[in-house]
Amino acid sequence: MTSGALSGQEYEKYRMAGRIASKVKDRLREIVREGEPVLEICERVEGWIVELGGRPAFPCNIGINEVAAHFTPGPGDETRIPENSIVKLDFGVHVDGYISDNAVTYVFDPRYEYLRIAADEALRSATEAIRAGLRASDIGAVIEREIAKYGCKPVRDLTGHKMERYTIHAGKSLPNVRSINGNRILEGEVYAIEPFVTIPSGAGTVVGRDGQIYRLVKEKGVKGDRAREVLDFIKREYRGLPFAQRWIIGAHFPMDYMGAWRELLEKRCIAPYPVLVEASNSPVAQSEHTVIVLRDGCEVLA
Repeated sequence: MTSGALSGQEYEKYRMAGRIASKVKDRLREIVREGEPVLEICERVEGWIVELGGRPAFPCNIGINEVAAHFTPGPGDETRIPENSIVKLDFGVHVDGYISDNAVTYVFDPRYEYLRIAADEALRSATEAIRAGLRASDIGAVIEREIAKYGCKPVRDLTGHKMERYTIHAGKSLPNVRSINGNRILEGEVYAIEPFVTIPSGAGTVVGRDGQIYRLVKEKGVKGDRAREVLDFIKREYRGLPFAQRWIIGAHFPMDYMGAWRELLEKRCIAPYPVLVEASNSPVAQSEHTVIVLRDGCEVLA
């Protein structure tokens, strides 16, 4: 059943992104292990996406323990997955701008296995419930109720989100708790559903820290030729999608372009997304699928 709001070509590109994401998911267990370098993990995930015919929709996120979202290693980061940790791997695939956003949790401490189960079950319940005509708050209630069954707490200020071509956050959110969000979910819309779960004594909220994932903010204000060259590359290459410094300086431009990068930051042409950390430093699990909303349900892309 095709969606009324998507053309057949658009629908197939979303499906292709989902197929690539599924293949990447199948390989993750090969590399997500205690002691493995996080930079190497992220670069391998991003490389697999390209090898399979897609492009990364954003830098691969790897959230360890209390880090909930938006962490990617910077150049030269030597962090390794610690023993007895809980690890979230969040990655996106796009095909011509049509995005599949996905996340899985790996638990290396049996005490926190219930968090992963709660996140997975909340995601399962939400994908079974979602259909055209529901309010976003209805999905939040389903997610919160399922999380409560496992004695866990949702991270209430992190949400799922509607996506459009080259746009990861397209104006509508899917809360992970009961809320007053009355936005209607429409046939043909594409959503990332992503429950975040923490322990009962956790704060259930996040705080921000400096990050290594960037967004384009504005296109004017730079004076240096090199800064303009890098800015033009960002605009052309990512078309509004997030990016990492390690994708640009040292990859497409030599290291002596770091001055140009600093100029873009100083002129606020680019800006980092904050790394989101559970406010009480409690461990967090996450599970995520991308779905296309149908009249009587949804199609899960990955």
